[in-house]
Amino acid sequence: MGEMINETSNNGGNIDLSQFYQIFFEEAGENLDQMEQMLLQLDLEQADDEELNAIFRCAHSIKGGAATFGFADVAELTHQMESLLDKLRRHELAPNSAMVDVLLESSDALRLLLARHQGRTVDTPATASLVERIRVLANGQAPQAPQAAAATAPPVIPQPTAGQPVAPEPATVPATSAAAALEPGQRLLEIHIGPLDHPTQADGIADLFRDIAGLGQLEIQPCDQNDRRIFQVRTGSTDSDLLDLFTFHVSREQIRIVDASVPPLPTASTAAPTTNAQEGKDFGFFDDAPGLPAATAPTPETAPARVATPEPVAPAAPVAPTQPASRAESRASAAPPVESSTLRVSVSKVDQLINLVGELVITQAMLAQKSHELDASVNQQLLAGLADLDRNTRDLQEAVMSIRMIPMSVVFNRFPRMLRDLASKLGKKVELITHGEATELDKGLIEKITDPLTHLIRNSCDHGIEMPEERRTRGKPEHGTITLSASHQGGSILIEVRDDGKGLSREKLLSKAREKGIDAPDSLSDSEVWNLIFAPGFSTAAEVTDVSGRGVGMDVVKKNIAALNGTVEIDSAEGYGMSVKVRLPLTLAIMDGMSVRVADEVYILPLSSVIESFQVNPKDINTMAQGARLVKVREEYMPVIELEQVFQVPRFEHNASSPIMVITESDGARVALMVDELLGQQQVVIKNLESNYRKVPNVSGATILGDGKVALILDTSGLVRRSRH
Repeated sequence: MGEMINETSNNGGNIDLSQFYQIFFEEAGENLDQMEQMLLQLDLEQADDEELNAIFRCAHSIKGGAATFGFADVAELTHQMESLLDKLRRHELAPNSAMVDVLLESSDALRLLLARHQGRTVDTPATASLVERIRVLANGQAPQAPQAAAATAPPVIPQPTAGQPVAPEPATVPATSAAAALEPGQRLLEIHIGPLDHPTQADGIADLFRDIAGLGQLEIQPCDQNDRRIFQVRTGSTDSDLLDLFTFHVSREQIRIVDASVPPLPTASTAAPTTNAQEGKDFGFFDDAPGLPAATAPTPETAPARVATPEPVAPAAPVAPTQPASRAESRASAAPPVESSTLRVSVSKVDQLINLVGELVITQAMLAQKSHELDASVNQQLLAGLADLDRNTRDLQEAVMSIRMIPMSVVFNRFPRMLRDLASKLGKKVELITHGEATELDKGLIEKITDPLTHLIRNSCDHGIEMPEERRTRGKPEHGTITLSASHQGGSILIEVRDDGKGLSREKLLSKAREKGIDAPDSLSDSEVWNLIFAPGFSTAAEVTDVSGRGVGMDVVKKNIAALNGTVEIDSAEGYGMSVKVRLPLTLAIMDGMSVRVADEVYILPLSSVIESFQVNPKDINTMAQGARLVKVREEYMPVIELEQVFQVPRFEHNASSPIMVITESDGARVALMVDELLGQQQVVIKNLESNYRKVPNVSGATILGDGKVALILDTSGLVRRSRH
């Protein structure tokens, strides 16, 4: 079903639905995320009506889109979910944890089905058991099961009155033996397809029942005298759902559905399915639409027996009072607004726009540099225009970058479900608290930070949070708490994962490190001991499980975050918990930088890490043991780093020195960088040096200056770590 589908409309034209596939997949993913989040937050004791309606609308939207595009397996599963949710929102059933569990499992299965239709996986989840479990929950425990069934049953066309001619039904298989084998909730149907243009035209319908688990069983019967294909079907699906599936293989007017699970009723003469009364009116596309007129007694020319479609249009009938909230009304409430406040744009287009803005920033820097050579009195208007260009370029850059900025809630929202399943598997009671969901981060970083955060939270739940009995023994509440927070700090974003578990054991880490052959003397500071867990293959788990214990987690976390020019810090107190702080740059594309000169080389310092700069007297610099140098700044000693020596810059002036110190801060520590000159502040476009050249220590990237030269962007975190060693 994942291949492109061309729907043949009634007027003979072709509508290529594949162009809308991506929009459907995106909207389905958003609906699944929203439904999952609401299910996790659902109060089973006092379920809010609006929440239940919102969950129902999510399932209904997915079902409608899946049926439109021919994804029958998705439509079947969501239809069963919809039936259960419909009874919940109408208070025919009370929600319980079993219902939440099966709906969450169905959400996972739907993700796999959608991924298979997208071509991202070949796995096909088995949905038959899920469908049956949902059906049992919806029907077996419903307090008003007969009424609910009547509310959702397909409309029945009134039978002909006395005096109308009655024609015999087409040849059917006796329903006695077949009906006896029906499962609860199933019906025995005869489906007549035809007349067909080609004998194989209806083969796709047989494929549907073979490929879609839970749809039912199909048997092919002999053709009738009018060369129509006849199928005998045992299914729990409604006529409307079956029609939605079949119309992607044959036109709607070629389909007749006859309910063979009940004794045949008196019928009018059977005529051709397509009638003049039907043509040009509804074409059967909106059978369940709000306000659709109900059928009246058919005329002798247009009245097939219990045929689901097509139906003649007739005056509207009043809605039964036993249906306080019909599905037609839910469709009306779920209808999208006429005007949308958002616009879906491909990420590649946004990336192209950012690249163009980057080139514009470089060009503007070049013009600004050349403008210094002009006479201000003669070129006053030109310089004013360049100043406006500078301001507009900055505003444009900020506006374009904001398009790629996504709130952290996109990442945070996936963790409650994961933590719920993991805590249930481990037998622990864990509560997740999030702060700073509105904090925004670049989309590229959002995608790459998700896996490290996932491992950190799994690590806190598995290794940090104790079992309920152990927590009670230690005087702690049974429910452990994992706190996930995000906040801005200068030009960086700080993401913290904190738990109130047992924390890290210094002795245990040192012992494990020595077993691994790692040099770990007792003189190591606490922070150095905590950092031992980042060693490859390091794990303190007693046994290997499907959750953890292989030692392939924390080293990958640190490697992935370092690749994003970020840092990881660990703090722990044994018996009270631990905290992991991840610092990342806000974006990977454009930043504000300070240009500095060392001899003939120009370097860029991230402006967010620059604290201050000042001139220094060489006598104020003190040399310590092993050649380390310190400078005193307002009663505080800071390490001195000479960029000239770090990058081995050749200097041709005799007896020249670097008289300027630039104080930079990173990872909570400060260092003083010795430079020759401060060239100014400017926006720089970050170019990846590793992908274009190779990884260079103490350098996070490169940029192109206004004069066309390449300048290196310094890695202040790496320089701070260098000073510590």
